[in-house]
Amino acid sequence: MADSSSDSVSIDMETPPPSGKDNLIKTSHGSLSVTIYGDQDKPALVTYPDLALNYMSCFQGLFFCPEACSLLLHNFCIYHINPPGHEFGAAAISDDEPVLSVDDLADQIAEVLNHFGLGAVMCMGVTAGAYILTLFAAPCTWVNPSFSSVQSTLLDRMVMSNLLYYYGMCGVVKELLLKRYFSKEVRGNAQVPESDIVQACRRLLDERQSSNVWHFLEAINGRPDISEGLRKLQCRSLIFVGESSPFHSEAVHMTSKIDRRYSALVEVQACGSMVTEEQPHAMLIPMEYFLMGYGLYRPTLSVSPRSPLSPCCISPELLSPESMGLKLKPIKTRISAGII
Repeated sequence: MADSSSDSVSIDMETPPPSGKDNLIKTSHGSLSVTIYGDQDKPALVTYPDLALNYMSCFQGLFFCPEACSLLLHNFCIYHINPPGHEFGAAAISDDEPVLSVDDLADQIAEVLNHFGLGAVMCMGVTAGAYILTLFAAPCTWVNPSFSSVQSTLLDRMVMSNLLYYYGMCGVVKELLLKRYFSKEVRGNAQVPESDIVQACRRLLDERQSSNVWHFLEAINGRPDISEGLRKLQCRSLIFVGESSPFHSEAVHMTSKIDRRYSALVEVQACGSMVTEEQPHAMLIPMEYFLMGYGLYRPTLSVSPRSPLSPCCISPELLSPESMGLKLKPIKTRISAGII
């Protein structure tokens, strides 16, 4: 209940159930694990995680943010799709199994949606997962058969692929993955210990089947460059990137290729690639105004002047009709390096 002596009111938050509904869906390219949270009568939000991660390790931080959780679960049923062999307790994929292409992975998503009878969906992906979902959203996009990353990150992936194949999930591979996910602010150093989220991710990587990660990595390594076809996307796009992400320049490049009338780039300071885990609160206001363009909203707002959703804390450009989804403009959020 609200305290009558304060300037704020309580918020009735919708939170995730203790556990989702796990489903194993057979597709023409093998079985796929899908975990469902929420009311299946609501519109669908499909998620896809980054390399070597599953939905718990990639989106847990976002759904542990009460305001973001309320926004998403009020409006959506969440369908967390894991890459092949990335679910908890997955068996090792045999080395004799052919490596799926990124097109195969995108086709799997279509088959999952058909299985559940889903039509139009909203998608949320992280790094490699974002690529797969983009490919799914633009199946007729013309592609250039070349790599879409800069040489340094390509070299890292080639090194990681060889190490995974011959040595499994060794220490060097884990360090490369953690550098891929997180900023140096949370990875720690000789004077500063690793943050809790990095330690938790390190433990999860210990449980991954290295052959399964290798198969996904090989698919990503062989992906075509779709950047020149992104103007054909028929949906609005909201792109988050940490300014410390090794893929920051790629995110800026990809955004420049998307029709600026229907896209926005949100750069988050002191953050790596996994904004969903490292700075989930930075996603809240841009997501809220992005979803308003679809007539979606969060049911109950705090009126506290200290709330990040108070009008006095919202940039005027975010209140413009363009930012309501009619014409999104590139925006930036600036988060203090001291906030993790």
